[in-house]
Amino acid sequence: MTIASQLIRHSRKLKGAQNILLQEPAVLAGFSKDVSRNYVGAFGKENYRDSESYVHRICINSNNVSDRRKAFSSESLGTNWYKKTPAKSFTLFGMRFNHASSSILTTQRRLFSSNPVVVDLPPHQALGMPSLSPTMTEGNIARWIKKEGDKVTPGEVLCEVETDKATVEMECMEEGYLAKIIHGDGSKEIKVGEIIAITVEEEGDIEKFKDYNVSESAGPTEVKTASETSQSKKEEEPPAKAVEPKAVKTEEVSRSEDRIFSSPLARKLAEDNNVPLSSIKGTGPDGRILKADIEDYLASQTKVVSAPPKAKESGGGQLLDYVDIPNSQIRKVTASRLLLSKQTIPHYYLTVDTRVDKLVELRKELNSLQEVSGGKKLSINDLVIKATALALRKVPQCNGSWMNDFIRQYNNININVAVQTDNGLFVPVIKDADKKGLATIAEEVKILAQKAKENNLKPEDYEGGTFTVSNLGGPFGIKQFCAIINPPQSAILAVGSAERRVLPGGGPDQFEFGTFLSVTLSCDHRVIDGAIGAEWLRAFRSYIENPQSMLL
Repeated sequence: MTIASQLIRHSRKLKGAQNILLQEPAVLAGFSKDVSRNYVGAFGKENYRDSESYVHRICINSNNVSDRRKAFSSESLGTNWYKKTPAKSFTLFGMRFNHASSSILTTQRRLFSSNPVVVDLPPHQALGMPSLSPTMTEGNIARWIKKEGDKVTPGEVLCEVETDKATVEMECMEEGYLAKIIHGDGSKEIKVGEIIAITVEEEGDIEKFKDYNVSESAGPTEVKTASETSQSKKEEEPPAKAVEPKAVKTEEVSRSEDRIFSSPLARKLAEDNNVPLSSIKGTGPDGRILKADIEDYLASQTKVVSAPPKAKESGGGQLLDYVDIPNSQIRKVTASRLLLSKQTIPHYYLTVDTRVDKLVELRKELNSLQEVSGGKKLSINDLVIKATALALRKVPQCNGSWMNDFIRQYNNININVAVQTDNGLFVPVIKDADKKGLATIAEEVKILAQKAKENNLKPEDYEGGTFTVSNLGGPFGIKQFCAIINPPQSAILAVGSAERRVLPGGGPDQFEFGTFLSVTLSCDHRVIDGAIGAEWLRAFRSYIENPQSMLL
């Protein structure tokens, strides 16, 4: 469907304009509002006004081409009208206008819809898959909250969309009725912008979208020109070249194979997995089998795939049984971002042991106060987050990003906290952590960690971080590790486990015990030089070993 057809069909002021297109030799031309006063005198004030454009119907009864050119010449329109038009050229209703020339040469075109039913559809709005995170390219429909025929109002939740970060609620922007759901519950890998539903203004229009199909409405439009019509009458002249329609997506092209309609991608996927097409029920137009149908069939089969009983052993070794676990959207994006980070960011690592005896004692005292007041208990990780934020305030060079032509140093100190869940790795953010108290940080960490495990994080819960803390020591007992930087940040702190060590005392036979925590700072050498990274670690260790200073 062309943009012009959509404009005519959905505009209340241009509803009758579609009949004008079928009248010959009528020509439709659109001009900007700025130049309307220059040509309105030449053609009269009969116009249809829609938004910021005027659309004029100009009927030229003469079939003489030279007369038409004269009618649209600069003498009629004014020699400088096209210089006032913002754009150099534009296309409207299948006609292209070039402002670089002194006249407008228009070609009559009659537009034929490939699907006559679409022309009769009432005004409606196509809802596309929204981009709910900066890195999102495709998403999945977890479930629809609203059903077909339900009334929707602004702010109501239409469906839950699984993005590359979390499951996010998609809200309705306009009042109306949900007429058609294109992609139902569980739909996978829907590209951003792809139509997922149709809404209408009137409840009576819902039934008209019962058999609505996106592939049919988005089909190419056949265009024929008047010159082509006249040339086709002359057998001695070669036929004019017809405008080639846009290529249809491979997924939507169907071919018949033994009377089973399927897309090329679906047949290829079926052949690779030895799936008979006769056992698949297609969900595409006219029952054609699509790639998604094959993937759904494979997912419904037994997950554990055993080796065939008659399979030959290669090299005396037995074939292995295995499980193919599909990757979630968050895992795919995390993998691509970490791969990009490791390949493009020059990492280097700094490790230091910090004594945390005073930190442990302070935590006990604060937790006793928290119990009395009914607040959340503090963890060692909460104190580490606070010390990290204060060290970034003292050494702001580590709170930045590499921007190729410059280094962006952030004034806000927002700490991402790595949280491992069954759905993958999430990094919710504690914003302005340097300005918040320990009790507030502890409460926010617990709330965000729970939302991450439930896959209910919203974009504002994980966007805007400037530094990341990853702790594998407390939960898993990892002594020391090197974390991968979370782009576009320039550093990440890996926190290991605390261990008790024996230390020499003042005399030859004297000794004492101390608890030490190993931390490793991964730095982007483009932003943080080695000495700057060491300075930040010294500030961090000072706060950890003298935790009372964090309260000042």
